[in-house]
Amino acid sequence: MVTRTALIGAPTSLGAFAPGQEQAPRALREAGLHADADLGDIPLRRWAPDRTNRRAQNAAGVAAAAREVAERVEAAFRSGHMPVVLGGDCTVGLGTLAGAQAAGERVGLVYFDMHPDLNTPETVVTGTLDWMGNAHVLGLEGAVPEVAALTRLAPDELLLFARDPGQTKPGEQAAIEAHGVAAIDIEEVAADPRAAAATAAARFKRYLVHFDVDVVDFVDLPLSENTGHNIGLPFDVAAAALEVLAAGTGFAGLTVTEHNPAHGPADGSATRTLAAALQRALSSAASRPSGAPQSSIEEGAGMP
Repeated sequence: MVTRTALIGAPTSLGAFAPGQEQAPRALREAGLHADADLGDIPLRRWAPDRTNRRAQNAAGVAAAAREVAERVEAAFRSGHMPVVLGGDCTVGLGTLAGAQAAGERVGLVYFDMHPDLNTPETVVTGTLDWMGNAHVLGLEGAVPEVAALTRLAPDELLLFARDPGQTKPGEQAAIEAHGVAAIDIEEVAADPRAAAATAAARFKRYLVHFDVDVVDFVDLPLSENTGHNIGLPFDVAAAALEVLAAGTGFAGLTVTEHNPAHGPADGSATRTLAAALQRALSSAASRPSGAPQSSIEEGAGMP
C-alpha cells in the first residue's frame, strides 16, 4: 500500500503571543515541502491583541480557524489521503483532531512538544490559547466552551512526548497527575530518540502526531515562535524521533506548529532544514509495510 499525503495550510497566529506564524505554510512550501495533493490554505489570520477577552485572546477566531482546518482534514481522510497540516500556532491541532474524528478515525494523539499545553484561562495570565490546546482537548475545568467543543480525547488517548518537567507549570503538573496523562519526558527522548519514538508509536493502533517546533533548542536551529535558549532537543534528535513516529504502522497524520520563519536566518536556511526533515518523515510514512492500515474507516482499526 502506498500512503498518499495531502498538505493543508493553516496560516493563523491568533492563538499565539504575536504575529509571524501565519507565514509558516507559505514558507515551508517555498522551501520545497510537497505532498501527493495540496488542499490549499484556510484564510490567513494574523494575531492582534484582544483587549476585550484578555485571558482567552481571539478565542472566536481560534475556534473558527480550527473548524476550517477540520473540514479540510476530514476531506483528506475521505479521499484516501493522510493529512499534513502546516500551522500556524498550536491551536490548529484541535482542527486536525476534530477532522480526523469527523471522518470516523479513532486516533490517539502523540503530542511532540516540550510544553504540555494544559493551561486554562484561569491558570495563566497571558491569555494565549496555544498554551492551552490540550486542556481543551481534555475538557479541563476552566476551558473556553467554544474551543473545548471542537474535539475531545480521554486522558489515556493523549501522550505527551518530549515533555520537559522544567517547562511544565504547576497547574499543568496537577492536571497530569489528576488525570493520569502519560508522558515520555525530554531526557528519555534525548538519550535515545528512536527508541523513545518507537515506544510512543506502539501505544496506539492509530495516532496523529502534533509536532511543535519549539521542542527544538532555538540556539541549535532558530525555527520557533518561542525563542528559549539552551532548552529543548537538538534538531537532529527531534528529526530522528519524528521520522520513527511517521514510519509507525499506526501513523495517521501530522500537524506542524509554532514555526516562525522570521526568527530564522534571512536566507531561509532554517526553514529549508525543517522542510527537508518533514519531507524525510513523509517519505518514511509512504514506505511503511504494505500491511499498514491507511484508514480506520476502511480497516476498522481503533484504540486499544
